Amino acid sequence: MRLSIYDLVLQALLGAILLAVQVALAPLPNIELVSLLCLVYTLVYGKRALLSIYTFVLLEGLIYGFGLWWVMYLYVWAILWGIVMLLHRNRSVILWCLVLGLYGLSFGALCAIPYLFAGGVGAALSWWISGIPFDIAHCLGNAVSVLVLYKPLYYLMKKLADFQRRRERLRSK
Repeated sequence: MRLSIYDLVLQALLGAILLAVQVALAPLPNIELVSLLCLVYTLVYGKRALLSIYTFVLLEGLIYGFGLWWVMYLYVWAILWGIVMLLHRNRSVILWCLVLGLYGLSFGALCAIPYLFAGGVGAALSWWISGIPFDIAHCLGNAVSVLVLYKPLYYLMKKLADFQRRRERLRSK
């Protein structure tokens, strides 16, 4: 994967947008658009989307600190990226609604993994069980956000990527 300066700057900007959206929606419990944006970024940019995702993860750590919670961010977004890459040929709103809904529902269980190592089974289970109401909100928020925003966001990102490809073709001539 060869990256131009344009690619690097674009992916950094997309990562900053992830952070801005996350901060803007932080007052709402587990209602977020980061999952939806990661889905769209991955569908449009494939492997390159990891740059924006991990820009977001790094920025989160720089702003909020690199605590145990941050360790989970190192893998939970990669798991979502991997699921989307496996299903990337599909453009069904219903499929992505189900995928992101289930992802939101399982987010707490995925995030409990570092607590398994740090505090044992009891710590991991208490972390996960205490967060189930938030996981339900996360599930519903993700599902609704896909139903409402997936098509327009995908269309806009696809237009941006197409513009980038045309620009690169013109420069190479």
